[in-house]
Amino acid sequence: MKLFAWMSWTLPVAVFFICIVLMLVGMTVWEIRRPTTLRKGWLPIATTRGDRLFIGLLAAAYLNLAWVGLGAWMADRFALDHPPSVWFSFVFSMGVLALVMRKG
Repeated sequence: MKLFAWMSWTLPVAVFFICIVLMLVGMTVWEIRRPTTLRKGWLPIATTRGDRLFIGLLAAAYLNLAWVGLGAWMADRFALDHPPSVWFSFVFSMGVLALVMRKG
């Protein structure tokens, strides 16, 4: 498909975007069934579920970009044959997202 040819679609990239779509659908259903209220967690502002999802998704995206950007450096620095797998950053970023959603 020419529409998606601009991006290097690998399995981790596809899984990451599928997870985002599933989260958005889940959050929409959750919001319809139980509307959210503001609450104060460890983030410096009072947030709703949607706010925490947005902040968590931004954090996850930046963590994944940093991992990919530092991959070549890590391969050189630690004498690896290939850059480290992006699955590590995916798992870590989803953990950060879950932490922001739960405690933020």
